[in-house]
Amino acid sequence: MATNGDPSMISPPSSISNGPEPQLPPLLPPLRSTQVLQPLSVYPVATLSQEATYDYVFSGPLDSQALSSTLKLTSPPVRVRPDVYLPFCHAGPPVYRSQSIDSQRSSGVDDGRSSTGTRHSPGSGLKRTRYIGDGTGSLGSRKSDRCDGEDAESLRQLLIELQKQVSVMSMNLSAKLDDLQRGDRHLETTVALCEIRTQLQELTKSVESCQTEVSEVKRDMVAIKHELDTVQQVKEEIEELREYVDRLEEHTHRRKLRLLEQGLTFFLTYAIFAAVLGMLQFGYNTGVINAPEVNIENFMKDVYKDRYGEDISEEFIQQLYSVAVSIFAIGGMLGGFSGGWMANRFGRKGGLLLNNVLGISGACLMGFTKMSHSYEMLFLGRFIIGVNCGLNTSLVPMYISEIAPLNLRGGLGTVNQLAVTVGLLLSQVLGIEQILGTNDGWPVLLGLAICPAVLQLLLLPICPESPRYLLITKQWEEEARKALRRLRASNQVEEDIEEMRAEERAQQSESSISTIELICSPTLRAPLIIGIVMQLSQQFSGINAVFYYSTSLFMSSGLTEESAKFATIGIGAIMVVMTLVSIPLMDRTGRRTLHLYGLGGMFIFSIFITISFLIKEMIDWMSYLSVVSTLAFVVFFAVGPGSIPWMITAELFSQGPRPSAMAIAVLVNWMANFVVGIGFPSLKTALENYTFLPFSVFLAIFWIFTYKKVPETKNKTFEEILALFRHGNGSEDGGDREPGTERNSISSDSLQLHQQQQQPSRSAKHKDSGTN
Repeated sequence: MATNGDPSMISPPSSISNGPEPQLPPLLPPLRSTQVLQPLSVYPVATLSQEATYDYVFSGPLDSQALSSTLKLTSPPVRVRPDVYLPFCHAGPPVYRSQSIDSQRSSGVDDGRSSTGTRHSPGSGLKRTRYIGDGTGSLGSRKSDRCDGEDAESLRQLLIELQKQVSVMSMNLSAKLDDLQRGDRHLETTVALCEIRTQLQELTKSVESCQTEVSEVKRDMVAIKHELDTVQQVKEEIEELREYVDRLEEHTHRRKLRLLEQGLTFFLTYAIFAAVLGMLQFGYNTGVINAPEVNIENFMKDVYKDRYGEDISEEFIQQLYSVAVSIFAIGGMLGGFSGGWMANRFGRKGGLLLNNVLGISGACLMGFTKMSHSYEMLFLGRFIIGVNCGLNTSLVPMYISEIAPLNLRGGLGTVNQLAVTVGLLLSQVLGIEQILGTNDGWPVLLGLAICPAVLQLLLLPICPESPRYLLITKQWEEEARKALRRLRASNQVEEDIEEMRAEERAQQSESSISTIELICSPTLRAPLIIGIVMQLSQQFSGINAVFYYSTSLFMSSGLTEESAKFATIGIGAIMVVMTLVSIPLMDRTGRRTLHLYGLGGMFIFSIFITISFLIKEMIDWMSYLSVVSTLAFVVFFAVGPGSIPWMITAELFSQGPRPSAMAIAVLVNWMANFVVGIGFPSLKTALENYTFLPFSVFLAIFWIFTYKKVPETKNKTFEEILALFRHGNGSEDGGDREPGTERNSISSDSLQLHQQQQQPSRSAKHKDSGTN
């Protein structure tokens, strides 16, 4: 009997051998690594009471430490009280009750009867026995009803039989343990099973990971399918776009050919003539102050002496005359800068009509200067007429470029400069002493500026408003069609309407652009810089020095006063002739090419002028070289820088930013005009014979800039010119572009337009495919 403190093994006594020797069950075959062992049930010993003990038969002693934790059994143990017997209520194997140690000893069952060295616990606790009924280790079911009246003999027999069964089980287990110990099969099986379990766990994880990856691959396949569908849709759209672009290019080409076939009509000629009277006003007032210089200075001396009773110094009289010359440029700056606002507010034609009020006012003030005996009135009149001319320089090129056909835009743009040169020539011719260049005639000479203003006020109301202004700015399509029918003398104006619509689409993102927005716009910055530099190339070329001070310049070269005045008239005549020559060249050679020729020729002859000034005292005929060089200087100015800056500035911009761009360009032109007018006398005094050398440096800089940056705008629509700068080509190569390159830029714009038009339908297609 094992106690709680010493759970030793009990073997059956050898003296007890009544009955046949029980047969040992056959040994089980060895386990293979592929077989799965059923785990043994584990029952904690801690649930047993402290006074209760259990005897289990093993081949050797049990480990007390292991027994104190858990025992691995094939079935749960049966607890039987000493005074309880179990009646058998079913067909299972019999279960016997146990007695106390004292009654067992009194019946002759004691420690001495155990021949196998079985020890019993010395404690007085109860003994519990588990009966193995079928020799295989399985126990029968038990009942919990109490049974009394069994005698000690019956209990002894039961214990003997129980010991036999335990002995059989002990031998069976011993044989099995010996077999497992000899072959170490149990350990190998356990290790194999552990490895198999580990591999199974890894395999399970791998399968789960594979399932996850398969799910991701499925999702990727679905996404790829959607992408393939999208690519297919994009391919179809690209084919549609290609067909659309081909049709659009063909249509644009036909439209452009029809536009190039348009000719000059009577009403178009009339409208251009009425408009360029404003530029005639500008040219006349630019040169009118030159011829009567001596007469005006004498008038100022007389007024000053009458007021202050003393003679005025020559230096101060030169300053007063410089104010009379340069204040015209200050008014021009103000008028030019406000030209964009007036063009948008009142229209191109309406702005020109209102501007004539200023022209009439300024001409009256200048004409009544001598009568009022006040040179301040001369200054005020020059300022007002300057504002008038500033507005003209902004509004007239804008109006002409918008009403002119595509193939005539360059030549008709040159008419601006032609009017300027005609005005200059008229002022110089009328300013000679034989006509109005006298002390009494110079106020009339200045007052004649009223004539262009009055004439324009009479002729311009019959002319139509700019069709582009009516269609794009005002959205009055029917009025624009009426204006085009009158200007083209034809009812077929659809090509012009389509060309205006294309320009409107191209500048929709730039519509109603202010001056600040124009300066800050990255897309428009390049054409704005080009327009500004072109205006500077006109004024800083030195031509205004020739216009304002040509008479004194020729006199300093050695000519007499009369000869100098006729040489000045020759300058005006040459300007008119060369401007007429440049009209057909403008649309044949191109704006950029003519501008390069003009700047290059002016640079060369400015060097000749400087050389003639240096050696005129050593060689008598060198003064004539200076006159010839000056005239040639003017010729090349008329070919290029004279007319191109005004025209190309209007061509570089679309309808939206054009007024603001013209305002900035005109402001820069008049500022440069003012700087040259006010600074040239001081420059001449400081540099003497090297007066034209700074202009030579400027001409070289402007020639390089034009060669590198200025694009060719010949026979290009406003949409095409805008495309040059949108794609960054206009400011990079600057030269004539290949037809394929131009076509590609137009195709890109057409593609962008078609994509914008097709965007809603494309979104709907994507939405439908996503739903499916």
